[in-house]
Parts: sequence; C-alpha cells; structure tokens
Amino acid sequence: MISFRRIARTTVTGTLLLLSLYSANAQDGRTLFQTNCASCHKIDGTLTGPGLRGVEERWNGDRSKIHQWVHNPGGYATKDPYAASLIKQYPITMTPFPQLSEKEIDAILDYIKAAPAPGATTGGAAGTNEAGKETSDNSLLFGVLTLILAVVALTLLQVNANLKKLADEKQGYASVEPVPFWRNKSYIALITVVLFVVGGYLTSRGAMALGRTKDYQPVQPIFYSHKVHAGINQISCQYCHIGVYQGKQATIPSVNICMNCHKAINEYSKGPKLYTEEGDEVNPTAEIQKLYKAAGYEPGKPWDESKAKPIEWKRLHNLPDHVYFNHSQHVKAGQVACQTCHGEIQKMDEVKQFSDLSMGWCINCHRETKVQFKDNGFYSIYEKYHDDLKNGRIDSAKGITVEKIGGTECQKCHY
Repeated sequence: MISFRRIARTTVTGTLLLLSLYSANAQDGRTLFQTNCASCHKIDGTLTGPGLRGVEERWNGDRSKIHQWVHNPGGYATKDPYAASLIKQYPITMTPFPQLSEKEIDAILDYIKAAPAPGATTGGAAGTNEAGKETSDNSLLFGVLTLILAVVALTLLQVNANLKKLADEKQGYASVEPVPFWRNKSYIALITVVLFVVGGYLTSRGAMALGRTKDYQPVQPIFYSHKVHAGINQISCQYCHIGVYQGKQATIPSVNICMNCHKAINEYSKGPKLYTEEGDEVNPTAEIQKLYKAAGYEPGKPWDESKAKPIEWKRLHNLPDHVYFNHSQHVKAGQVACQTCHGEIQKMDEVKQFSDLSMGWCINCHRETKVQFKDNGFYSIYEKYHDDLKNGRIDSAKGITVEKIGGTECQKCHY
C-alpha cells in the first residue's frame, strides 16, 4: 500500500525547495549589483560612474554590447564609439569584470530595470532622501512566505498521519502510534543541519566583516563640507591633506591650515544651504565660530597661535596594524585619484567611508589598475616594460597592471 504520508512529505519538501531556489534567484540581481556595481554606480544619480537607470536604452537595447563592455571596458572602447565616449566622459575607467557570466550581467540589468524610480515613496526633511536609493526589499516577504509554507507543511503532515490512523482503524489494521514531532529523529536531524548551515553562514560573514566600517559616517565636532571646499571652491585635496605627497599618512589638517583662509572668511552667505545627513539645516557661520573658539581667535585682533587647540576630529579610515599603506606611493608615484578610494569626496557634505578597504578590494585594484609609466620617473627602473611597450611586444591598450610589477606580493603590504 502506497504511503500517502510519504507522498505528502515529498510534495511539500519539493515545494519548499523550489520556493527557496526562487527566492535566491529573485535576490541574485540585487546581490550582484551590491557586490560588483554599488561602489561606483547608483541606479539613479551619478557616483564615480553614471547612473544605471536606462542603461540598456543608452546601448540601444543590445545586451551583447553591455556584456563585452563589462568584461573588458578598455578593450571594447576601441571598437565602439559610445564606449569610447564613456572613457572620455569619466576619467576613472571602469573596472573590468571578466568573472561575471552573461547570465549574471543580465540578472543585474533585470534588477536595475525593475528597481522603483526615485520619489516612489515620500520622505522626511529636504536632503534626507538620496536619489536612487532602493525603496523596497523583498527579503522579508520571502522569509514570511517560507515560514508560512513550513507551518502549512507540518500541519498537512500531521493531518495526513491522523487520517491514515483513522483509515487503518476502520479497516481493522493495527496502527502504529506516530512519533511526536519533537521526538522524530528525521525532523531533529533536519533542523540541526539547517541551523548549522545558517549559523555557519552568519558566523562566516560576521567574521569577514570584523574591522570593516564601510559607510561609517560619524558626526564631527565641526560641520565641515567637502562639497563646499573641494567641490564649489575647488580647493585641492593636497592643500589640506599635505601628507599625501610626502609619506604614509594623508594627515588631518591642523587649525593653522583652516585659519589660513578663515581669518578672512568669517561668515557663509553666498553658498547653497547645507543639511546634515538627518536633514537638519546647518548654520555654517556658527560652525566657523566653533573654529575660532578652537583657534583662540577673535576677529579684528591679531591671532596668538599659541592659544590654538587641536580639533578632535573623528577618524573614518583605520587599517589594521599589520597592514602597511603609503599615500605617497599611490597618489604621487601611482598617480591614483583620491576619488578611487574615497569616492566623489567633492560632492559630500558629511564624509563617509566609501570603500570597505578589505584585502580583496585592494588586491583586485592592483590586478586591474594599469601602471602610469608615461612621464613618471618613479617607474623608470622598469626598462624591460618600457621597451616592450615601445616595441609593441605588449599591447598598450591593456598596459602593465600593478600586479605584474609585484603589487600582489604579500610582503608589499605585510612586513
């Protein structure tokens, strides 16, 4: 006699498995976007690269071109005029992603196409809703549906067991008392395996995230807008962070550097209104007064620099002690733009940590970033590479990556 209980169990288990696979696939596009694209692109609005809403229309709906562009931006720009125009428009060339399959790229494009437009939900104060921020997440919905189906499955199994017992009793068969759920070894083993897998996954992710503070955005003692200083007034980063050309640390500017300008600039009257991350309007002139208090300066009187006290800025970027990083090596010798690691700092009011600064993030950058040999005396020692480039033995379009000159050797960063 066929066991109806076994059939029901098989059917429900298959349904749950299909649901879990569907849930995972539904999240693939979003996960792939967050992992590979979100550090440089928003769906709406410009970041390091352009906003991605409508990207297929800009490529005339040809996904095969997008596949080639994503796999090798520099190489494909030599073949396609639109790709070449992107290289000219955005000074930081897009990182190639040869590891992404065409199916994964299509999943990202589907996610971008389905993402809700900005303004779909109403927000609070002005400046609090950033364009392009995803307004919905179906993870909770899928979790609730999975839980409901699990409860229904267990209920059906119990009902099936009771019906079978009644049928056996009516036909005179000796029925075996079903084992309670909490004593059933199969259920206990299944729950144990699920908890072990989920717990291991969460523990691994938590362990990998230790020490990483991406998107960390502390409230500083004085509201300092990089958008006003580096963006609107176009003050060079190196004017305040003088260490980037000279050594390991970029250095936090001293009060003296601030006062070079603010002895003459004592109020903010012509710039745009400034808001905190929470949407509260800032009084910039009052923030300048905080600077004067720290400097011990009274407008109209000679400044006694001995009265100045350091401003207790809160540090954003903090690498582990076993990691060596030198700003001058990257900014002066490598000619790396500040925005590569810190994002579009010239568009930020309250600065946040743009990159996770993980080892994988750094190594990938070294594998994909070309060495700037041209007019760069620091790399003159690599005569072989210069000769190979000059004689055409190395494709100048592909260039020499940092990895090829030892940029992924352990002792470069750990010694």
